[in-house]
Amino acid sequence: MTFFSESINIIVIIIVIIYVTKGGGPLAVLKYSRQREAIKEYLIHTNEHPTADTVYMHVKQEFPNISLGTVYRNLNLLADIGEAIKISTADGRDRFDGRTQPHYHFYCKECGCLRDLDLETMERINELAGKNFDGMIESHSITFYGKCGDCIKKS
Repeated sequence: MTFFSESINIIVIIIVIIYVTKGGGPLAVLKYSRQREAIKEYLIHTNEHPTADTVYMHVKQEFPNISLGTVYRNLNLLADIGEAIKISTADGRDRFDGRTQPHYHFYCKECGCLRDLDLETMERINELAGKNFDGMIESHSITFYGKCGDCIKKS
């Protein structure tokens, strides 16, 4: 190899390291996991927006030796790679949603239920917010708070 080609290789390696460490790309290829796939499938097929504890109880039926820590790590990983949504709620417990396309949520302050709201997403919000912000807004998340119909009926 010549000095020039060695220098190019070093520059490419430095660029890749910067790209990866600045969040530009994955550090390693994600290895397939049957447990992660079961967690993801459970999220996709429920409308409940479960906590990690609830996911753990369901996935434990198929994988009796799975730990709660493994469920937490996989839920957070799925959220990080965009295959699930992590929703922080007023009660301090994170909920998870397998429906990743843009949509809104309702949180009942009385019973703690979290539900999807069937509203047209308002993409214009990003544009409006961006007018008073010197960065670039890529998305938004909205959770509405109040009392659900079941709690209203009970009171």
